[in-house]
Amino acid sequence: MNKKSKLSPEERELRRLQEESEQKRKRGEHEGRNLLSELNNALDSATRVLVKGLSAHKWQSLVIPLLAIFLSLATISVVILSFGSSPLEVFRSLLAGAGWLPKVNYGGGQSQLTDLVNLATTLTPLLFGALGFVVAMRAGLFNIGIAGQMVLAGFAATVLVGYSDMSALVARPLVLLIGIAVGALAGALIGFMKYRFNIHEVVSSIMLNNIFILVVSYFIKSYYLDDVSRNARAASAEARLLTEPIQIGEVSARLPVGFLLAIIAAFILWFFLTKTKQGFEMTAVGKSPKAAEYAGIKIGRTVVSAMALSGAMGGLAGVTHYLASVPSVAPDKLAGVGFDSIAVAFLGNVHPLGAVLAATLIATLSSGAVYMSSIVGVRQEIAALITGMILLFTACGGYLRAWIDVKKRNMAESDADSSGDSSACVASKVSKRENEVAAETEVEALQSADNAELRGGDGK
Repeated sequence: MNKKSKLSPEERELRRLQEESEQKRKRGEHEGRNLLSELNNALDSATRVLVKGLSAHKWQSLVIPLLAIFLSLATISVVILSFGSSPLEVFRSLLAGAGWLPKVNYGGGQSQLTDLVNLATTLTPLLFGALGFVVAMRAGLFNIGIAGQMVLAGFAATVLVGYSDMSALVARPLVLLIGIAVGALAGALIGFMKYRFNIHEVVSSIMLNNIFILVVSYFIKSYYLDDVSRNARAASAEARLLTEPIQIGEVSARLPVGFLLAIIAAFILWFFLTKTKQGFEMTAVGKSPKAAEYAGIKIGRTVVSAMALSGAMGGLAGVTHYLASVPSVAPDKLAGVGFDSIAVAFLGNVHPLGAVLAATLIATLSSGAVYMSSIVGVRQEIAALITGMILLFTACGGYLRAWIDVKKRNMAESDADSSGDSSACVASKVSKRENEVAAETEVEALQSADNAELRGGDGK
């Protein structure tokens, strides 16, 4: 009697259940492996589509900033949900506070138009500062001294023009010229120290930021302090870079003089950097100073001129901020706009026209923060957090570009290997068929010879 027949019914039932369980386990493992294989194939296909779509650098410059904005908004949405608020309501109130959407109600003499004018006033110095940073970056220089150039130019224009009796027709153009001149000198000093003494521009610009704000603070507290605000005395209305009040219906607004100048400056810089010899020289120096020097480009002149142009944009940011956006220069405090402009430049892919769109986004977050906080009840610092998250994800763009390049190279190698394997397989099949044909031909020849011999023997 075999072993199986000796088992009791309970043991046979237990054995059957164990066998079914083992079969289910094996079937589950097989299905799991198939599912994992399908997911890997789907992920590989999605990766291939993403890499192929982003392989062109012209698409990377557009998609990566948009991806950074999307990821930052998604992350902030999680934070807002943790506060018990609606992310959509927060974002809507931000747009309404900046003038892109209508508010529930407005105060006397206020409308959506006044919100848009305030947005343009906030945007103007932000865009000028971003353009200054873009110029420096194109030449391979990191101008972190935009804030110092701003306060120096704004203070100089306030003292020289804002406290005078000049008419608006003379004062406002002079304010802009002083901003350009003072900012350019401050920037050129950084460029000169970079070329002549090999002092890194980040170190020198940080040191000059402190020097400029300390000097300005000394003069404000010693000669120009307002006893009420504890800031510098306000400049005259004729020197401020705002138009005379314009009445539109029941709304009165003062438009920022520098807004259109900032937009025009963005297009001029784009043309200068991409279509002129001097712009090409700056870009060449930024990419490879040794190659540029070998090609005959004067490195020192290019570095100093690039920083001077960057400083000029920083100076314009200063005068459009201190003589338009805020009442006066505050001692012991650098404008946050100078540092926000760095985020704007990176978000705009270090491109003059990209900076326009990026400045619009950051200015929208800044302008709508107060209204958002009053309507939704979320602290207005959430707008600064969104800006920081955008900068963080934008900084990851370099990693994403490197990842795309690696994946693209791996895909090319994989395709080449697959092509080689396919070619080898085809060649093997062809060779095998040729051998078979040769063998068949040889057999037919032997058979023909045997038949001939047999016919010969029959004849005899």
